[in-house]
Amino acid sequence: MEPAENHEVRIHIDQEQHHLPNPTTGAALYALGHVAAGFELYREVTGDREDEPVENGLETVHLKEDEHFHSGPPKVYTIIVNGRKKEVSTKTLSFDQVVALAYNPVPVGPNVQFSVTYRKGPRKNPEGTLTEGETVRIKDGMIFDVSETNKS
Repeated sequence: MEPAENHEVRIHIDQEQHHLPNPTTGAALYALGHVAAGFELYREVTGDREDEPVENGLETVHLKEDEHFHSGPPKVYTIIVNGRKKEVSTKTLSFDQVVALAYNPVPVGPNVQFSVTYRKGPRKNPEGTLTEGETVRIKDGMIFDVSETNKS
């Protein structure tokens, strides 16, 4: 049986019942649920897994009848940068953000460059190298190694 698309479904946001077209967008769910500024919307999941955050954007969100969502403060991720614990509340980090977490203040100069490697990341990017201008999705316990290298 094909999934039901482009019809109205009943969902619940913070225990309030709503009807809206399926599929919809994250932004529409945030507006419908009157999600407070600074809070995130989470899709409830079954089993021993964390509820999934819903992006507050124009990405398509496919709904199921009687699905439940709840709002709450953003998740705080504990990561390790150069052997030190850091807490961040974003799902992704940029190259510059990781360097700033590693060095305070960040060294500058015409010959200063950085290399960033990571491991213990989420399934889609378990390990790799982060280059200038890139971002990476993170998870709890992810490890970053940032080293200063000199242009030669």
